[in-house]
Amino acid sequence: MNPTLRQMRALVALAKTGSFTLAAEYLHVTQAALSGLIKELELTLGVRVVDRSTRRIALTDVGRELTPLFSKMIDDLDGALLDIASQTRLKKGVVRIAAPQLMSCTLLPQVIAAYRKLYPEIQVRLVDCAVENVTARVFSGEVDCGIGPERDPTAQIEATVLFDMPFVLVFPQQHALEQRERVTWSDLAAHPFIALQGQFTERLLSDMHHSLRDVPLNPVNEVTFMTTALAMVSAGLGVTVCLPYAEPLVRLHQLHMRQLHEPELTRRFFVYTRDKRSLSPAAGSFIAFLFKFVESHDWNIPLVHAQPAS
Repeated sequence: MNPTLRQMRALVALAKTGSFTLAAEYLHVTQAALSGLIKELELTLGVRVVDRSTRRIALTDVGRELTPLFSKMIDDLDGALLDIASQTRLKKGVVRIAAPQLMSCTLLPQVIAAYRKLYPEIQVRLVDCAVENVTARVFSGEVDCGIGPERDPTAQIEATVLFDMPFVLVFPQQHALEQRERVTWSDLAAHPFIALQGQFTERLLSDMHHSLRDVPLNPVNEVTFMTTALAMVSAGLGVTVCLPYAEPLVRLHQLHMRQLHEPELTRRFFVYTRDKRSLSPAAGSFIAFLFKFVESHDWNIPLVHAQPAS
């Protein structure tokens, strides 16, 4: 006993209009087709739902009992289909993103603002967290995607390269390194170096060891957040390194950036998603927009040219 959706719509339309003619017009079918749907419904249920006469129609007790039930089921289904259609047309939806603190206060606000101009009805929720927690939040389902640097492969997490950027030196105005036309990693040994705690510094020192074994890059201070490191550099307590996407924050602190050479070390960032799990239309749209934004963005590193000696 499984009435079809068309049969249920036929009964509800007939109950609302009280006429086979009007109900058929409402459903955009012929009167014969409507009558056939009611007969099919009665055969399926094994009981009459409509009493017919030459002058009028009337719902039976069963018909009156079923009508509000069918009407609610149809309304719920139509509402759900409308909601899905809105999501597919990007007229509705939520995107949840996890990203490290530095990226969350530099690159991603720009991306989100540009995306919202195109899709103002989509809510984009940014979760700023420690780098080590990005993939964990993706795995738990707390967010749709995560953005962060390369990490060891994790089961059930898919990683897609977003960009590969060189490390840049960050130093205050009128610093001794400002006079150099080319800055190398070896040059940093003579200046207090402020690093980040955890895998950022561990991987950086590992890369340095493989490339230049004799460079004594020993941090004088290790902090949790790059914002702290930049504030310390601004106070004249040392120099640090970061990636070019942090340029808005570097500029805010009135600091200078220079690309580092010999070697030109890079850091690769990925978009992390759950493996074999489909994204919502909104999340898929945002990730596609993110890739286009990064691809079209000019990542030129602001260079400070050496000033002639007075």
